[in-house]
Amino acid sequence: MSDTIDPRQDEKKADTGFFGQPFALANLFGVEMWERFSFYGMQGILIYYLYYSAADGGLGISEASATSIVGAYGGTVYLSTILGAWIADRLLGSERTLFYSAVLVMLGHIALAVFPGLWGVGVGLVCVAFGSGGLKANATSLVGDLYDEHDERRDAGFSIFYMGINLGALVGPLLTGWAQDALGFHAGFALAAVGMALGLVQYTLGRKHLHGIGASAPNPLPSDQRTKWIAIAAAAVVVIAAASLTGMVTTSNMSDVVVALTVVAAIGYFAVILSSRRVTAIERSRVYAFIPMFIASAVFWSLFQQQFTMVALFADKVLDRNLFGWDFPPSWVQSINPVFIIIFAGVFAAMWTKLGPRQPSSPIKFAAGTIIMGLAFLAFIPMSGGGANSAPLLGLCGILLLFTFAELFLSPVGLSLSTKLAPEAFHTQMVALFFLSVALGTAMAGTLAGFYDENNEVPYFTAIGLGSIAVGVLLAVGSPWIKRLMKGVH
Repeated sequence: MSDTIDPRQDEKKADTGFFGQPFALANLFGVEMWERFSFYGMQGILIYYLYYSAADGGLGISEASATSIVGAYGGTVYLSTILGAWIADRLLGSERTLFYSAVLVMLGHIALAVFPGLWGVGVGLVCVAFGSGGLKANATSLVGDLYDEHDERRDAGFSIFYMGINLGALVGPLLTGWAQDALGFHAGFALAAVGMALGLVQYTLGRKHLHGIGASAPNPLPSDQRTKWIAIAAAAVVVIAAASLTGMVTTSNMSDVVVALTVVAAIGYFAVILSSRRVTAIERSRVYAFIPMFIASAVFWSLFQQQFTMVALFADKVLDRNLFGWDFPPSWVQSINPVFIIIFAGVFAAMWTKLGPRQPSSPIKFAAGTIIMGLAFLAFIPMSGGGANSAPLLGLCGILLLFTFAELFLSPVGLSLSTKLAPEAFHTQMVALFFLSVALGTAMAGTLAGFYDENNEVPYFTAIGLGSIAVGVLLAVGSPWIKRLMKGVH
């Protein structure tokens, strides 16, 4: 028996060709970096394209509607990880699903660059949302497949992978913001399309290094069920189209709709996994342990993702953006967090590696991330109420540094945890569940930002900050119970 199991585990541990990690991590690092370049580059200028006047190259819709659209779009990106994970697990396998998703992302950015008005926004955001959802879930799943369950390099590997994400997130808003400022919004969207095209070329050249990982679906869909699922997909498209045409879904309530859909999807997904006969008792206990982590993650992301809603408004209207007599584009603020991630991701990876089995448990890391995120919102209060161009850039940088520390405690750890707690039959779909928590939080970021106004900043920051801290404290208190449910997973 040892000859059929141990050699593969030993082979995985012996592969140290990329900073002590498996060499295939380099290719996944690269494609995710370019996808994030295009994703964050586009998202950095999206909200301004929506609410800037036509004279400034925008569409001139209200700020509340703009934040709702951005929140709904961001939530849909992560909500669509369900579809990407299902296609991977039941039809194509993770590797091919990732490739086709990247193609769809590129087409979406091209649509934003070429088609004018809300028509171009609709087509482009739908393509990018579903493509990014499929790519994110499967890239993360493939990274997890590079390691066996007890490989202590796993969290460090995910931190390195996360640094690649943030390299793209750093450069994307800088270049698209510059292009938008100099040449217009559509030039910025075109630059995002070029970035994704480069990522596709790089990934295609490096696919061979995966050595068959993710090449097949682990739970193939029987051929006699395909007609049923095609009918379900067609019905979903009809329902969405009807809701849009009849006014049930509008620009002002989009994020609320995505919040509701995500809650229903999450409850349904947990029910399917927990009731499956393919899930063992130990795996089921681990899924139960993931539920409080899911809730804390959703709370965290509802604050963190306000970088693209409330913080974007703050940067445009309240922040003093004058540097040596020149006002830099407000979208450049989106690159501050990635700078800090690039600086500190390696520090956190080294810290977890050095601590090894002595590092804090995953529930404690989640609790710390949620508490720090609440403190970051309380830190906005001293800069509140000063009016236009009154908030110092250094102050916002300090707040975004807290965002970064919170993110590094929770996000890469959450990605890693979802692969460790995943039942064998729901491997990629468990990753999708983590992204569902991000979907819920991101859509909530759009909804919450609708309550933000320069005239009510202190109550807004106080309520949200204290709420996040309370959730983190509850998670820390309940961590011993959660660890028992995790059945040996740290």
